[in-house]
Amino acid sequence: MTVRDAVLASITRTLGTAADGIGALAAELARQAELSKSFIEAVDLLASRGGRVVVAGVGKSGHIGRKIAATLASTGTSAYFVHPTEASHGDLGMITAQDLLVLLSWSGETLELGNMLTYSKRFNVPVISITSSLESTIARNSTIAIVLPKVQEACPHGLAPTTSALLQLAVGDALAIALLERRGFSAADFKTFHPGGKLGSQLMLAQELAHSGDAMPLLSSGAPMSEAVIQMSSKGFGVVGILGADGKLAGIITDGDLRRHMSSDLLALTVDLVMSHSPRIIPRNLLASAAMELMQSQKITVLFVVGDLGEPIGILHVHDLLRAGVA
Repeated sequence: MTVRDAVLASITRTLGTAADGIGALAAELARQAELSKSFIEAVDLLASRGGRVVVAGVGKSGHIGRKIAATLASTGTSAYFVHPTEASHGDLGMITAQDLLVLLSWSGETLELGNMLTYSKRFNVPVISITSSLESTIARNSTIAIVLPKVQEACPHGLAPTTSALLQLAVGDALAIALLERRGFSAADFKTFHPGGKLGSQLMLAQELAHSGDAMPLLSSGAPMSEAVIQMSSKGFGVVGILGADGKLAGIITDGDLRRHMSSDLLALTVDLVMSHSPRIIPRNLLASAAMELMQSQKITVLFVVGDLGEPIGILHVHDLLRAGVA
């Protein structure tokens, strides 16, 4: 076997072991009533607390704990990570009686978590533990103990936390998403916590990127095509929206409409004779990413954004979406 083949075989084996571990957890959740009960009770407890979720762990469990705290915080649950050693040297003061502890320890016997357990008992702070041993010190002293099945580590020596760390992470994600869905946490809520980067761009609303006011190319029904051509060229969108008597968008004239009606008397016609009826519009609260998807699927470059009464409040060009990083 070549070095390349050996590397590929190792990677394949690790991925297979990881998949088997997640599969074992899912099967155990379906088979064991006590495990499913602990998950449900953990979500109930997380949803009912008025304080913050304090996550702690040591080593690889600590790294996973930081990720779990970050996921909870980004999905609407106030959470942060506290290192057990720092907790023993003053950071316990950050934890209040309204908070909730989530302790991660695969063995359930992590000594560094002892002071946090003692503190939780003294001040009646509930504890959710994620371990692999129901009889462990941490599980026995928890309000709710989520006990995971013992799984094979990907490490050939069975020492480096790999599959076990993945299971802890999966549990954290499962709790966070169940809590998100229970609270009805929406994409708009998600945007509040993710204003930057690619994700922030995807979560922007169409009206935030649209051009409004005098920038919109608009004419009233009955206007001559000579004015329409001026609007189309001067506003730079290559289209003009036609307003009906009710103030709603009655139609739209595009470059394609001009070509279809090209004749010597085109400029003498009224816009009503040239416009395309029932133009594609989008509501003001549509996500920018959804607007991009619509433009791509319909092969169009411009959309009018309408308000609650159907009145045009902005116009959105595909270049506006691309400049904002929505793709």
